[in-house]
Amino acid sequence: MHQQTEHLASKTRTFRRLHRFVAVPMFGFMFLIGLTGVLLGWKKQTGIAPPTLNGSNANPSTWISLDSIQKIATARASTLNLDPAVDRIDIRPDKGIAKVVFAKHYTELQIDCASGKLLSEEARLHDFVEHLHDGTIIDRLLGTKNDPVKTTYTTITSLALMTLSFTGFWMWLNPRRMRKMKANP
Repeated sequence: MHQQTEHLASKTRTFRRLHRFVAVPMFGFMFLIGLTGVLLGWKKQTGIAPPTLNGSNANPSTWISLDSIQKIATARASTLNLDPAVDRIDIRPDKGIAKVVFAKHYTELQIDCASGKLLSEEARLHDFVEHLHDGTIIDRLLGTKNDPVKTTYTTITSLALMTLSFTGFWMWLNPRRMRKMKANP
Protein backbone atom coordinates (compact mmCIF):
# COMPACT_ATOMS: atom_id res chain seq x y z
CA MET A 1 0.00 0.00 0.00
CA HIS A 2 2.82 2.41 0.87
CA GLN A 3 4.31 1.76 -2.55
CA GLN A 4 1.00 2.59 -4.26
CA THR A 5 0.53 5.86 -2.37
CA GLU A 6 4.15 6.83 -3.01
CA HIS A 7 3.63 6.18 -6.72
CA LEU A 8 0.47 8.34 -6.72
CA ALA A 9 2.29 11.06 -4.76
CA SER A 10 5.13 11.00 -7.28
CA LYS A 11 2.69 11.31 -10.20
CA THR A 12 0.89 14.14 -8.43
CA ARG A 13 4.18 16.02 -7.93
CA THR A 14 4.92 15.58 -11.65
CA PHE A 15 1.47 16.91 -12.55
CA ARG A 16 1.98 19.85 -10.16
CA ARG A 17 5.32 20.74 -11.80
CA LEU A 18 3.76 20.49 -15.28
CA HIS A 19 0.75 22.52 -14.13
CA ARG A 20 3.01 25.29 -12.76
CA PHE A 21 5.26 25.16 -15.84
CA VAL A 22 2.23 25.83 -18.08
CA ALA A 23 0.18 28.07 -15.77
CA VAL A 24 2.78 30.70 -14.91
CA PRO A 25 3.68 31.83 -18.45
CA MET A 26 0.09 31.43 -19.71
CA PHE A 27 -1.59 33.32 -16.83
CA GLY A 28 -2.02 36.63 -18.69
CA PHE A 29 -3.33 35.00 -21.85
CA MET A 30 -5.79 32.80 -19.95
CA PHE A 31 -7.01 35.80 -17.95
CA LEU A 32 -7.48 37.82 -21.17
CA ILE A 33 -9.39 34.96 -22.82
CA GLY A 34 -11.60 34.56 -19.75
CA LEU A 35 -12.34 38.28 -19.46
CA THR A 36 -13.08 38.75 -23.16
CA GLY A 37 -15.14 35.55 -23.17
CA VAL A 38 -17.38 36.95 -20.43
CA LEU A 39 -17.73 40.23 -22.31
CA LEU A 40 -18.64 38.40 -25.52
CA GLY A 41 -21.16 36.23 -23.71
CA TRP A 42 -22.80 39.36 -22.30
CA LYS A 43 -22.29 41.63 -25.32
CA LYS A 44 -25.93 42.66 -25.67
CA GLN A 45 -26.39 43.17 -21.94
CA THR A 46 -23.19 45.22 -21.57
CA GLY A 47 -23.90 47.41 -24.60
CA ILE A 48 -20.74 46.55 -26.53
CA ALA A 49 -22.90 45.34 -29.44
CA PRO A 50 -25.09 47.99 -31.10
CA PRO A 51 -28.79 47.12 -30.93
CA THR A 52 -30.39 46.10 -34.20
CA LEU A 53 -32.92 48.70 -35.33
CA ASN A 54 -36.02 48.27 -37.49
CA GLY A 55 -36.24 49.51 -41.05
CA SER A 56 -39.33 51.07 -42.59
CA ASN A 57 -40.36 47.96 -44.55
CA ALA A 58 -39.55 44.27 -44.13
CA ASN A 59 -40.87 43.34 -47.60
CA PRO A 60 -37.80 42.54 -49.76
CA SER A 61 -39.61 43.43 -52.99
CA THR A 62 -39.54 47.10 -51.92
CA TRP A 63 -35.84 47.22 -51.04
CA ILE A 64 -33.07 49.06 -52.82
CA SER A 65 -30.17 47.07 -54.29
CA LEU A 66 -27.17 45.84 -52.30
CA ASP A 67 -25.01 47.93 -54.61
CA SER A 68 -26.92 51.04 -53.51
CA ILE A 69 -26.56 50.08 -49.84
CA GLN A 70 -22.81 49.62 -50.31
CA LYS A 71 -22.51 52.98 -52.08
CA ILE A 72 -24.37 54.73 -49.23
CA ALA A 73 -22.08 53.07 -46.68
CA THR A 74 -18.81 53.82 -48.48
CA ALA A 75 -19.86 57.45 -49.03
CA ARG A 76 -20.60 57.81 -45.31
CA ALA A 77 -17.28 56.22 -44.34
CA SER A 78 -15.46 58.62 -46.66
CA THR A 79 -17.15 61.65 -45.07
CA LEU A 80 -15.91 60.38 -41.69
CA ASN A 81 -12.36 60.03 -43.10
CA LEU A 82 -12.50 56.26 -42.53
CA ASP A 83 -11.39 53.52 -44.90
CA PRO A 84 -14.47 52.75 -47.05
CA ALA A 85 -13.57 49.08 -47.71
CA VAL A 86 -16.61 46.99 -46.78
CA ASP A 87 -16.00 43.65 -45.07
CA ARG A 88 -19.59 42.43 -45.16
CA ILE A 89 -23.22 43.45 -45.37
CA ASP A 90 -25.45 41.63 -42.91
CA ILE A 91 -29.09 41.69 -44.01
CA ARG A 92 -31.79 41.33 -41.35
CA PRO A 93 -34.88 40.47 -43.41
CA ASP A 94 -37.30 40.47 -40.48
CA LYS A 95 -36.15 43.98 -39.52
CA GLY A 96 -35.69 45.41 -43.04
CA ILE A 97 -32.19 46.68 -42.37
CA ALA A 98 -28.66 46.06 -43.58
CA LYS A 99 -25.71 46.19 -41.20
CA VAL A 100 -22.58 47.29 -43.03
CA VAL A 101 -19.30 46.27 -41.39
CA PHE A 102 -16.00 47.69 -42.58
CA ALA A 103 -12.73 45.82 -43.09
CA LYS A 104 -10.27 48.27 -41.52
CA HIS A 105 -12.18 49.75 -38.57
CA TYR A 106 -14.88 48.86 -36.06
CA THR A 107 -17.71 51.00 -37.38
CA GLU A 108 -21.16 49.61 -38.12
CA LEU A 109 -23.74 51.40 -40.23
CA GLN A 110 -27.36 50.26 -40.14
CA ILE A 111 -29.16 51.23 -43.33
CA ASP A 112 -32.88 50.97 -44.04
CA CYS A 113 -33.20 48.49 -46.92
CA ALA A 114 -36.31 50.19 -48.30
CA SER A 115 -35.35 53.88 -48.14
CA GLY A 116 -31.53 53.78 -47.97
CA LYS A 117 -31.67 56.03 -44.92
CA LEU A 118 -28.81 55.74 -42.43
CA LEU A 119 -30.45 54.56 -39.20
CA SER A 120 -27.42 54.04 -36.98
CA GLU A 121 -23.69 54.65 -36.93
CA GLU A 122 -21.94 53.01 -33.99
CA ALA A 123 -18.71 51.32 -32.97
CA ARG A 124 -18.72 47.52 -32.97
CA LEU A 125 -16.81 47.13 -29.72
CA HIS A 126 -17.72 43.45 -29.57
CA ASP A 127 -15.71 42.88 -32.76
CA PHE A 128 -12.72 44.52 -31.10
CA VAL A 129 -13.20 42.35 -27.99
CA GLU A 130 -13.51 39.25 -30.20
CA HIS A 131 -10.26 40.16 -31.95
CA LEU A 132 -8.57 40.49 -28.55
CA HIS A 133 -10.09 37.16 -27.52
CA ASP A 134 -8.79 35.15 -30.47
CA GLY A 135 -5.56 37.06 -31.29
CA THR A 136 -6.79 38.49 -34.59
CA ILE A 137 -5.89 41.98 -33.34
CA ILE A 138 -2.16 41.22 -33.80
CA ASP A 139 -2.68 39.96 -37.36
CA ARG A 140 -4.67 43.14 -38.11
CA LEU A 141 -1.95 45.37 -36.67
CA LEU A 142 0.80 43.52 -38.56
CA GLY A 143 -1.25 43.26 -41.75
CA THR A 144 -0.57 39.52 -42.08
CA LYS A 145 -2.56 37.26 -44.35
CA ASN A 146 -4.14 33.90 -43.36
CA ASP A 147 -4.08 34.78 -39.63
CA PRO A 148 -0.79 33.11 -38.59
CA VAL A 149 -0.74 34.84 -35.19
CA LYS A 150 -4.37 33.96 -34.50
CA THR A 151 -3.91 30.27 -35.32
CA THR A 152 -0.67 30.02 -33.33
CA TYR A 153 -2.16 31.89 -30.36
CA THR A 154 -5.37 29.84 -30.28
CA THR A 155 -3.46 26.56 -30.67
CA ILE A 156 -1.02 27.32 -27.86
CA THR A 157 -3.64 28.66 -25.46
CA SER A 158 -6.03 25.79 -26.22
CA LEU A 159 -3.33 23.18 -25.64
CA ALA A 160 -2.34 24.98 -22.43
CA LEU A 161 -5.94 25.04 -21.20
CA MET A 162 -6.35 21.32 -21.94
CA THR A 163 -3.05 20.60 -20.12
CA LEU A 164 -4.12 22.68 -17.11
CA SER A 165 -7.49 20.91 -17.02
CA PHE A 166 -5.85 17.48 -17.20
CA THR A 167 -3.16 18.15 -14.60
CA GLY A 168 -5.58 20.00 -12.34
CA PHE A 169 -7.97 17.06 -12.37
CA TRP A 170 -5.24 14.61 -11.32
CA MET A 171 -3.93 17.01 -8.66
CA TRP A 172 -7.47 17.03 -7.26
CA LEU A 173 -8.14 13.27 -7.59
CA ASN A 174 -4.83 11.70 -6.50
CA PRO A 175 -4.80 13.07 -2.92
CA ARG A 176 -8.33 11.70 -2.47
CA ARG A 177 -7.24 8.33 -3.77
CA MET A 178 -4.23 8.31 -1.41
CA ARG A 179 -6.41 9.21 1.60
CA LYS A 180 -8.80 6.40 0.67
CA MET A 181 -5.90 3.92 0.37
CA LYS A 182 -4.54 4.94 3.76
CA ALA A 183 -7.99 4.70 5.38
CA ASN A 184 -8.67 1.22 3.91
CA PRO A 185 -5.34 -0.69 3.94
